Amino acid sequence: MKQVFRLELEEAKLMVEAAKRKSEEINVLESICIVDDGGYPLALERMNGARITGPQIAWNKAFTAAGHKRSTHLFNTAPNGPALPGNEAFGIQWSFEGKFAVFVGGFPIVVDGEVVGGVGLSGGNGEQDTKAGLAALQALQEHLSGAGHEVMVEADIKK
Repeated sequence: MKQVFRLELEEAKLMVEAAKRKSEEINVLESICIVDDGGYPLALERMNGARITGPQIAWNKAFTAAGHKRSTHLFNTAPNGPALPGNEAFGIQWSFEGKFAVFVGGFPIVVDGEVVGGVGLSGGNGEQDTKAGLAALQALQEHLSGAGHEVMVEADIKK
């Protein structure tokens, strides 16, 4: 039997707050979603003034990152992005009733080598979404490091 590390609300809130701080620092209004390993939201916030479409997009990105265990932008990164025309997963974005996101802003949450959830951001450009997402992952790393856990904090995650 395998023991599993589970992301909980406390960690999700911590990650959202870190992403919001980074978003304020870089002057962008984000929607931020943290999902569990099944792709269901633990925390979802839209900053005041952020687009009303942001929460759904952020959830889609987090869902995709958790479920497919990779950063969402890697699907369309040339030349081998699997969702690019002619590649093996072209059209995957229409899966799950259009919920599968294949653009920048979704990152799996990897703790001790296992994907335990995902973080998705919507509201900035790709660079801004990435900075806020990395801030969320870094906050989790700092929170868990005292307990001896390792969190992957990088943009290009593929498990």
